[in-house]
Amino acid sequence: MRGPRLEFAVGAFLLLALASLLVLAIASTNNKWGFGGDTYPLKARFSTIGQLRVSAPVKIGGVVVGQVADIGLDPQKFDSIVTLAIDGRYKDLPADTSAGIFTSGLLGESYVGLSPGGDIETLKAGDEIALTQSAVDLMQLVGKYMFAGGDKPAGGDTADSGAATDTPDPSQTDTPTEPTP
Repeated sequence: MRGPRLEFAVGAFLLLALASLLVLAIASTNNKWGFGGDTYPLKARFSTIGQLRVSAPVKIGGVVVGQVADIGLDPQKFDSIVTLAIDGRYKDLPADTSAGIFTSGLLGESYVGLSPGGDIETLKAGDEIALTQSAVDLMQLVGKYMFAGGDKPAGGDTADSGAATDTPDPSQTDTPTEPTP
């Protein structure tokens, strides 16, 4: 009697495990099954991309509207060319849309943020976004902040400013001075 019950329990456990793996697979792919969907490519040129990676999100106002499809290097100008795969629902982006590389939080993932402009003309598939802002290197900013002013004297630059010195001017003191014998 224990044989069929045990086999049924093991089979039910395996079905539950397979269903859990299916749910995990769907959740990790953001409900995209790899069929490409209805997207169109846009290109953006950046001098520095920081930690941006392929398949990083592309956002407008915090809402994901696409992903980074490819990252390449222009052999003449040595700029990074980022190809964005934008969801077909957002195909009417104005021609003066700007793109920037930002970081989610202090140490989070990098993403491309788009800011639509107000132009009547729209970006077509394969067009290049003209207005771009490169990634900010946080370590470089921290280094500049920490070591800024390291070449200046501790008291500041007072040689040319005519500021007061350590010894007061005797003609501007309020206390009378007595001659010493």
